[in-house]
Amino acid sequence: MTAYTPDALIAADIHAYLDRHAAKTMLRFITCGSVDDGKSTLIGRLLYDSKTIFEDQLAALEADSRRVGTQGQNIDFALLVDGLAAEREQGITIDVAYRFFATETRKFIVADTPGHEQYTRNMITGASTADLAVILVDARKGVLTQTRRHSFLAHLIGIRNIVLAVNKMDLVGHDQARFDAIVADYAAFAQDIGIADFTAIPLSGLTGANVTTRSNAMPWYRGPALLPHLEAVPVETDRAAAGPFRLPVQWVNRPDLDFRGFAGTVAQGRAAVGDPVRIVPSGRTTSIARIVTFDGDRDTAAAGEAVTLVLADEVDCSRGDVIAAAADAPQVANQFQATLVWMADTPLVPGRGYWLKIGTRTVGATVQPPDHVVDVNTQAKLSAKTLTLNDIGVAEVYTDAAIAFAPYAESPIFGGFILIDRESHATVAAGMISHALRRAQNVHWQSIEIGREAHARQKGQSPRLLWFTGLSGSGKSTIANLVEKKLHALGRHSFLLDGDNVRHGLNRDLGFSDADRIENIRRVGEVAKLMCDAGLIVLTAFISPFRAERELVRGLLPAGEFVEIFVDTPLEDAEARDVKGLYAKARAGQIAHFTGISSAYEPPERPDIRIDTRHESAEAAAERIVEHVLGIWSFEL
Repeated sequence: MTAYTPDALIAADIHAYLDRHAAKTMLRFITCGSVDDGKSTLIGRLLYDSKTIFEDQLAALEADSRRVGTQGQNIDFALLVDGLAAEREQGITIDVAYRFFATETRKFIVADTPGHEQYTRNMITGASTADLAVILVDARKGVLTQTRRHSFLAHLIGIRNIVLAVNKMDLVGHDQARFDAIVADYAAFAQDIGIADFTAIPLSGLTGANVTTRSNAMPWYRGPALLPHLEAVPVETDRAAAGPFRLPVQWVNRPDLDFRGFAGTVAQGRAAVGDPVRIVPSGRTTSIARIVTFDGDRDTAAAGEAVTLVLADEVDCSRGDVIAAAADAPQVANQFQATLVWMADTPLVPGRGYWLKIGTRTVGATVQPPDHVVDVNTQAKLSAKTLTLNDIGVAEVYTDAAIAFAPYAESPIFGGFILIDRESHATVAAGMISHALRRAQNVHWQSIEIGREAHARQKGQSPRLLWFTGLSGSGKSTIANLVEKKLHALGRHSFLLDGDNVRHGLNRDLGFSDADRIENIRRVGEVAKLMCDAGLIVLTAFISPFRAERELVRGLLPAGEFVEIFVDTPLEDAEARDVKGLYAKARAGQIAHFTGISSAYEPPERPDIRIDTRHESAEAAAERIVEHVLGIWSFEL
């Protein structure tokens, strides 16, 4: 094989070369399917035949093919995209590999996604921006589980252009009957999951048959080769441009006192200077005074363009808000039904707080127990209490603030989101909003004239939430009782919420599983917030074993109002003073999910107050806590 040389126009006139490519449409597509179906080899063949491999790349490919290739002395095209050492050693794809190439008529970005089930989350990443999916099937093996899984996922996230590439036809003698059987099998499955149409192409990535040109080896096939089909398939470039104007605010640009602009990329639609717009979710209306770009002011802005909008009025607008056409603004809600693809090794914990990122906005969110999970092989809806790695489920999602959205089927930009773990900051799920829950649209905040500041001023104190956390038997309740007695003697208005007492009433329906513990703390946090709104000093004595839930409660209150008090008692000391006999029962297996024995306790990393019960008495600890509270008292300063 001979190496390719760059286009002569690059050296002669680089600007003309770039202008020629700028006018071409862009198609983003993925290759997916089961392991060893030949995805990487097919992409390598496309890169080679589209003349995007330069001399030094070809030399490196030839050397790598001799060293770790699977084709003897011939070029192993899969090595062009299998870049990780582990991929080359095992002959598989693990990570998503993106490659750019172009032909005379179109530009392409292809994502080579892994076939192993354990890397399904990587496939979702690659498919999230794709316009087309090439589903590969090994002609020898036919339609497999991963073929169905990837087809279901591609359809789920909105890819409507599907190519069924029946690969390795050379290994079945280019048999038409084998091809027809695979197409019939796939067609039956595709109809069940809602794929209305797909294009089936018999090919061989290794030999190049039907990849860039029609092959004489399969004269019975009358359709296009793969590359001509990719060049001709329509791309929905006008879908975003045709919609109503939407600009998610990415940055508030305030370089001086005389300029305040809202920067972002127009997600859809078109706007002009003077157009009325609405700020979502606040609902305030104004108009566009200027459209500012790097090249100067413009009269209009369209989908895909990065601009800064200057508004006619001083309105409250910040990162995460959406500037939309005033007459056609997006919906706003804080409760949704969504389809989740779980991408983390750790399972979903219903009720636990996660970060939800949609567009440029990030809010706190909780996920309720799944309504069901989907079996991708049978499309059966199965009951489940949680979601584990690669599960696809439907669940209700609640956010702690209203967000602008659209159903994912209408707008992937405003209907797609990710969930992020609050502790590790890892992405744990990809989500697609189906619709807002009706109760979210019918429940509104009632305006109250007597606010929390007025309640606090009436009592002559600043509200605080003193959150005592520690192992069972650490002394939380004892110290909290002493603190409240001292505050009461000083004339302060306080209330103690004790863990055991609350479970006799408000939380009597909850057990001690991780999910129930999380819901226990969520409810207590909401009650404590209401009490703080009333101007009280609230004391809570709960094990509250998980950092994420303690931080969730902290986030409910204004900065500085949540005081985390870690009653630090070693497990052996807490167990020694076990007057209730709970530790003994837990060690005997009579109590499940007991913190410190069969369930983890996550100590605070930076508590506001730490009480070392080995060196400080309960009385001294209570005195110190009261001094801390009085020391940050705002109404007495």
